[in-house]
Amino acid sequence: MRNLLVVAKHNQAEALRVAAGLTLLSDPVRVAVVGTLPDTPAVAEQRELLEFAEVPLEVVAEGEAGRRQLAGAVLAADAVYVI
Repeated sequence: MRNLLVVAKHNQAEALRVAAGLTLLSDPVRVAVVGTLPDTPAVAEQRELLEFAEVPLEVVAEGEAGRRQLAGAVLAADAVYVI
């Protein structure tokens, strides 16, 4: 099994959609959101899917502390998707 990490930075709704699709591989998937998620129907729909699939979603603050947190998540992953 590979540990997969999806980093939602530029297009959060699309990143969440990709993470939901990756759950079909039966590999553990995690999502790291850089900044905040927009309050849109597309994001709400994908968050609901991720909650149902029990995919951990963590918010990473922008700045030095957030970069360190994100670096740790990247090092722990076998594959990283930045969207």
